[in-house]
Formats: sequence, C-alpha cells, structure tokens
Amino acid sequence: MTAFAPLLRKLVVSAAALLAVTAAPSPAHAKPEPKAPEEFVALRDVDPTIIQEMRYVTAHNFVGEPIDGYRKPVCILTEPAAKALRKAQRALLRKGYSLKVYDCYRPQRAVDHFVRWAEELSDERMKEEFYPRVDKSRLFADGYIAEKSGHSRGSTVDLTVVKLPAAPTRPYVPGEPLTPCHGPQSERFPDNSVDMGTGFDCFDTLSHTDDPRVTGEQRAHRDLLRGTLAKEGFANLPEEWWHFTHKPELFPDTYFDFPVTRRSLTGH
Repeated sequence: MTAFAPLLRKLVVSAAALLAVTAAPSPAHAKPEPKAPEEFVALRDVDPTIIQEMRYVTAHNFVGEPIDGYRKPVCILTEPAAKALRKAQRALLRKGYSLKVYDCYRPQRAVDHFVRWAEELSDERMKEEFYPRVDKSRLFADGYIAEKSGHSRGSTVDLTVVKLPAAPTRPYVPGEPLTPCHGPQSERFPDNSVDMGTGFDCFDTLSHTDDPRVTGEQRAHRDLLRGTLAKEGFANLPEEWWHFTHKPELFPDTYFDFPVTRRSLTGH
C-alpha cells in the first residue's frame, strides 16, 4: 500500500483542484440583469402615437455621451402612468398636437453616471448648450443633479408638445457648435416641439414652469402641457416645465436599476 500512497495523494489533489475550478463562477454565467416588475410597460405598446425622442441613449444631453443603462430608445413606465399619458394624448390630438417624450423610467446606474459627471468639474463639453449661465460646481447645490431621481421609480416622465404634422428633426452631431438652451427658439438646437421658452434639460431659472419672463405663446404652450397632464393625474415639478409625475405612484419608495431595453420587459 505504501508504494501507491504518493500516487493516491496526487489523485486526491487533482480531484480537489478540478472541483474548485468547476465550482468557480464562470464569466459566461455572470449575474443576470434585473428585470422590470410586471407593472412596467413600454409606452409604445400602450399608445404608439406618442412621439419618442429618447435623449439619454444618444450623446445629445448635458453629459455629452450615451448614459449608462440606456441601451435602446424605448420609453418604459408604470402601466398607470402610461395609460394616463394615452388619455392626455387623445385630448391633444383633438387639438392638433401630440405629446413627445424625452425621458421616462431612468435606471439608478444612469443617475450614478450623472453624479460622477457632475463631480468631474473639468468636463464642460456641453456647457454652452445646457448650463451656459450656471457654474458646474453649483449643480448639486442648485438642485440640478441629485443622487436619487423620481424617474427611477417609474412614474415620472419628461415631455413636451409638438404641433401636428410633426416636422422632422435632424440628429445631433457630437462636436458640433452649441447654442444656449435659453436663447430664442430660432437659435436653439432644432426641435420640433412648440416653443416652451427653453430647450429640454436647460439648467436655468428660465425653465421654472411659472417663471414670469415666460409670456405670450411660450406661456400658453406651458399651460397647455401642464393643464392637459394635470387632468390625468400628473403633477409638475415647478423647476422644470417638462417634468411630470403621475400620482399616486405605484412605487413611491423604490429606485429600480433594470436597463432601458425591451428585454427588461420580457415575459410581461
């Protein structure tokens, strides 16, 4: 028996090593991505007539690059919020207008991306368009950037109004000259939205829904958007004319992190 002892030990060691390799997690079996709860839907499945221009899947935003977690240009919302938008859309269509969404559900990883960008004070590539009159070091203090967003709860949407028939809009070309979001509509980046007084995501006090400097046609457009949505249970954020939350929220205390893609809704 003693002559076979070294060979037996080698076999035991080899078997143990093989078991260790087999038990180790494989990159091919990485942790699966989180899925959306069954209460979430794709807005296009509820109302395909609502125009979608999902900004954060593109480089045309205040960061200047596609945002983490946005994999496809799809608007995802809780079902009550999506159905309420459908009702608002029907009211606007009768008046010759359409809703257009810029952002809907936003994963927590996207909010984390915003926070990292805001802390990197040297990156001001999009300042001239989105925050020309605000020092980047003030973005947290002034409330433009926060570590949590209501969008991650699934019932908040950023949107505007478009006069029908909708004019085509050209894509943003990274590196192109930028113009201030608070300037006259004819000088801002082209958008088929009606004139709301500023562009979307304009970090400026002129974006406050009831800013007294916004008058005439611009005021009428903001009131049209807010009034139409209010009838369907949406509350506006006073600092952003485009930001609305459907009440009561299905998930008032939960910040989700599933990616923005139809795959997140698989099986619904």
